[in-house]
Amino acid sequence: MLRSIFQETLEAVDVRKVFANAVACDGKWLSVADLRYHLADFDRLLVIAIGKAAVPSAEVVLEKLAGCGVPVQTIVVGPGKISQRPGVVERWPGSHPLPDASSRKAAGRVADLLKKTNAKDLVLFLISGGASAMVELPLDAAVTVEETAAFYRALVYSGLNISEMNALRKHASAVKGGRLAELSADATKCTLLISDAPEGMADVIGSGPTLPDSSTWEQCRQLLRRTELKTGIPERVRTLLESASMPETPKQSAVCFRSAESRVILSTATMLHEAARACERRGFHVVVDNSCDDWEYRAAADYLLDRLRYLSEHHARVCLLSGGEVGVEVRGRSGVGGRNQQFALYCATRLGFIRAQIAVMSVGTDGVDGNSPAAGGVVDATTVERAQGVQEALERFDAYSLLDGIGDAIVTGPTGNNVRDLRILVAERP
Repeated sequence: MLRSIFQETLEAVDVRKVFANAVACDGKWLSVADLRYHLADFDRLLVIAIGKAAVPSAEVVLEKLAGCGVPVQTIVVGPGKISQRPGVVERWPGSHPLPDASSRKAAGRVADLLKKTNAKDLVLFLISGGASAMVELPLDAAVTVEETAAFYRALVYSGLNISEMNALRKHASAVKGGRLAELSADATKCTLLISDAPEGMADVIGSGPTLPDSSTWEQCRQLLRRTELKTGIPERVRTLLESASMPETPKQSAVCFRSAESRVILSTATMLHEAARACERRGFHVVVDNSCDDWEYRAAADYLLDRLRYLSEHHARVCLLSGGEVGVEVRGRSGVGGRNQQFALYCATRLGFIRAQIAVMSVGTDGVDGNSPAAGGVVDATTVERAQGVQEALERFDAYSLLDGIGDAIVTGPTGNNVRDLRILVAERP
């Protein structure tokens, strides 16, 4: 049942459907969400799509622009095949979760194009989760591709929340924290965002390449003092981030944002709304609780299970939904898994204290959980009975190997979307 709820939720927040509703063009005016642009004011339209949803979002937008009467130039950086004819769209595959040489080349190409823009250009940025790694160019050209990847790896395994990680990424990058907007200062800019960040933190999405940056260099200096970051960050990157001469990222008052707008058109809130509807159709009393967003995974699991126990005492059939992400600090060599499977497997060890039939699912809406081929996992009271070595799997961060072996891993493949993780906890009393 939980697998069906997840599938229905994914279909309801389909990127193509959302963008088709958000963008319209009648040949004279381009409508984007609640914004309108008079096409006669522009000599060229640039579409730059970056992230896990880059391909489907770009496909829809380009279809809408087919009769706009203005030349369109497009760069798409992200996974998947695009249906446009060769030559119409410049494609880069994008690397995730660690940037590679193609990430640097894609960033250089985007930067070169934006540097040549002027006041007669309209730039549509389509940004989704994963953009941080897929387009990356260090502020210090001496930092190598390998050092950049090591920097990202240290952040991913540090246990820092997404806002903290991206503050550091922004300040070490020439294409993040508003710096793409800075490169196209004279152009009119519109950014459409699919949010994989907490509500109200749009500049964290993809490390905010086109938005004013709310983080500061001083925050970066404080973060670098944290125990979790004492090792792992290459010395050249650390020196860059600690340098007093490092330029600050552009803020709200910067000139480059005077002709810039942004809209979040798909987010975790949208996903939770659709998941709640799917649960209600099945007769559940639904409660949404995002209090544990960005908590350590065991603390989040304990909190949500305690909440579920309380709710199950007052409702015969209850569904507790939670969006966002949980943190997993990986120590030593890790196995195969991710935060969702780690969370689900830990929950399986704690279900006995609730006097009801319990099932727990935790999944990534992008279809990818950590270094595994799964989107997440689903567990119930029988999981521990059917499995062997649950505690060892948790200690080795090897949840996928165990869950896949007993059929409790959820494999969807990349979804072309990313609105953070979905946790579904249900309790039914006989």
